[in-house]
Amino acid sequence: MQWSELEQQPCSMARTLSVIGDRWTLLILRDCFLKVRRFEHFQDRLGIGRPILADRLQKLVDNFVLTKFAYQERPMRYEYRLTQKGLGLYPVVMSIVHWGDVHMSGKKGPPLLHHHKICGNHFYPVQVCSECGEPLDPRHVHVEIGPGARSPAHLPIGGLDENASPAKKIKPVRRQS
Repeated sequence: MQWSELEQQPCSMARTLSVIGDRWTLLILRDCFLKVRRFEHFQDRLGIGRPILADRLQKLVDNFVLTKFAYQERPMRYEYRLTQKGLGLYPVVMSIVHWGDVHMSGKKGPPLLHHHKICGNHFYPVQVCSECGEPLDPRHVHVEIGPGARSPAHLPIGGLDENASPAKKIKPVRRQS
């Protein structure tokens, strides 16, 4: 499969990777959540070449993850701000950060601590079930064919769990552009 074909795959992971699946884009998104907005600031922080940075920012704008706001007219300069669709990537970015904090940060601990303004505590991001609130563990999750499935290519090895309880009605995931 070619990189350019990912967005056509009947798999949410593949389609997501077609937008955010390279190292520079993930680092740009990290910086967006750290309130970096200007081209020069991204370039200085990341040490990335101008053409690559311009390409990745444009791809995020084209996919409605970021939006451009002019902050200067002569010469024309823009800030890049997260859209609602972009803000929806926060759990993804935080999951990657948490994995790195646990497995890659070394003896001194994580380089950044995350502070929740509402409760006043430092926190670690945790994924929970939207229905019962329990933490998710891959050993306690199975998959079922969803309404958008076009092929069985991304089913688990060995097929679906025959002993699984029938699918319950859940609220559909709203697609935001």
